[in-house]
Amino acid sequence: MSFEQLGLIAPILRALETQGYATPTPIQAQAIPVVLAKKDLLACAQTGTGKTAAFSLPIIQLLYNERPQGPRRIRTLILTPTRELAIQIAENVRDYSAHTDLKHAVIFGGVSAHQQIQQLRQGIDILIATPGRLLDLYQQGHINLLGIQQFVLDEADRMLDMGFIHDVKRIIVKLPEVKQTLFFSATMPPEIAQLANSILTKPVSVAVTPVSSTAQKVAQKLYYVDKTAKRSLLVHVLKDNSIASAPVFTRTKHGADRVAKELNKSQISASAIHGDKSQNARQRALSDFKAGSIRVLVATDIAARGIDVDNLSHVINYEIPNVPETYVHRIGRTGRAGASGIALSFCDEEERAYVKDIIKVIAQPIPIVEEHPFLPSMSPVDLAPRPAAPVQMRQSSSQQVAARKKNNGNNRKWHGNRQQQHKKG
Repeated sequence: MSFEQLGLIAPILRALETQGYATPTPIQAQAIPVVLAKKDLLACAQTGTGKTAAFSLPIIQLLYNERPQGPRRIRTLILTPTRELAIQIAENVRDYSAHTDLKHAVIFGGVSAHQQIQQLRQGIDILIATPGRLLDLYQQGHINLLGIQQFVLDEADRMLDMGFIHDVKRIIVKLPEVKQTLFFSATMPPEIAQLANSILTKPVSVAVTPVSSTAQKVAQKLYYVDKTAKRSLLVHVLKDNSIASAPVFTRTKHGADRVAKELNKSQISASAIHGDKSQNARQRALSDFKAGSIRVLVATDIAARGIDVDNLSHVINYEIPNVPETYVHRIGRTGRAGASGIALSFCDEEERAYVKDIIKVIAQPIPIVEEHPFLPSMSPVDLAPRPAAPVQMRQSSSQQVAARKKNNGNNRKWHGNRQQQHKKG
């Protein structure tokens, strides 16, 4: 199937050709016709499946074909949880709409709102926003949401994880009752499913690349190592010249800063990216990583779905996440759009339980690297997750009585035999 067969118009096809896109991904092939038909959409798809194009391409076409008379007003709202994701979506919208006269703006916190307000005043068709800054500018009277025709809620489960779900609900009640809603989430926990049911009208459901299946196309390797030797192991692994660039994931902001500092001391160019960094610093680090100016981007999980870099060959889990789905999202930074990739994970003794949970979710073993210079004091075989011991079922009261009678009978028989042996002796 081609993009042309999906019914996309010439200006969009020209933009896709410029970007080098020839064949739609599964989520694009399923979602684009639904959106063009102006139906609500419930899509279970994670980052790396091409979902941004799945909603932005048909939205651009709908807006282009139905340009109203008079001044521009916001007709599409795309809500996303992080600044990095908002910027990436805006870049995609810019590229896909290059041969149209549509205008867009992106707003997010952490920077001055002055320039964002100026863009809004000039008139836009598409607004990409994070929840907090959207509410701030709405309350200040800089944003009018009454003309919204399409509402996209992207990364809904991440909104929940980051504590934004209440802001999302506050925004939803400010939107027109009649609109097209496109709901995207990598996972569907009960609270997210309930939210989807409350805002969607007769949606078409699409599910591609379940969270556990991403791991199937990524070659995974597990290094058991003492906690104190992890940084040395990381430097050793990065001596491999085939790792041109790689994101390295930590669990904490402080840990990300510390790892980046140690790598730079070892003459490996690295920058850290996390929530405590200013927006300018975060964007500069991400831009430098994309451009190849730095080799390693050390990130916390808040950025796990916000790193969108083509052709990443490796991902390194410096620390094992305590949520299995987070592991899958992390390694999903490589092996994107059907490409192959390699995920390396460093596990100390305290993280063994996390590995066990991950293996359950991805339903496949993770091969252990049994030879490297920083093997832990315990062997990899000893450290490997062990199957749980069989659970002893509690006996019913009748079973307990029968067991006691049997034991008493056996005891009497044993004592009787012992007495006979004693007499014979």
